[in-house]
Formats: sequence, structure tokens, C-alpha cells
Amino acid sequence: MRSRLAIFLLPLLVVACAASRPAARDWEMLGQRTVTDRVDHDVIVVTGAEGRFSAIQLRIQRAAVDFHKVVVHFRNGPSQEVELRNTIRAGEATRRIDLTGDDRVIQRVEFWYDARTARGRQAVVRLFGDR
Repeated sequence: MRSRLAIFLLPLLVVACAASRPAARDWEMLGQRTVTDRVDHDVIVVTGAEGRFSAIQLRIQRAAVDFHKVVVHFRNGPSQEVELRNTIRAGEATRRIDLTGDDRVIQRVEFWYDARTARGRQAVVRLFGDR
């Protein structure tokens, strides 16, 4: 009897747990750039992704990056400047950066930084968009 009850209750428990967790966002990778400690400014040109995005996020791999400023340029001309002033370690990401305005089709994203790379090592900055 207990095994039948467990078989019946287990699927209900799984559904209840899944419903209580917040939904994961569907982030789309828009581009990436390999950065070093020799340059302090880079651009990721968004070529493949079409459509409107409500937010972006930068994810870092290999080495930490000290961000100072990010400027998002939209296809219809305006841009949005974001002050970050954050150190993002390898394997981590910036906060969700909400985009303002009506036409949020991203053309390119510029960022100013100091890379904390060991000699000869490079950090990878990946740009993600959320619709």
C-alpha cells in the first residue's frame, strides 16, 4: 500500500516543486570578445540576432574583468549608457541590465574595462540578450 501511495504522490511532488521555482530566463548569446590586459575598450557587434531584447547580460570566462562602463547602441540610432563599476570573476555574470526605449534591436555593445589576466592569459566576455 505504501509503495502505491509513493508512486502516486511522487509525480505530484515533482510538479509542485517545479511550479514553486521561478521560471528560468531564455538568454540568447549575441556575441563574444576575447579581451586582454593591454586594451581597455572593446566592441561586440551583434550580427546574427534579430528582434527586440528587454535586457542584456555579460558573462565572463577564463579571467576576471573590471568593468567601468557599457554602452548599448540600437539599430534606430540612440544608445544607452550603463555604469557598471563591477569586477566580474571568471564563471560569473553581470547583473541583468534592463534596456530602455521602444526600439531595442541591438546593433553593438561597447564596454570599457580592465582585464585582470595573468601574463599571456585572456578573458572571454560573452554578451547575452533576454527578450
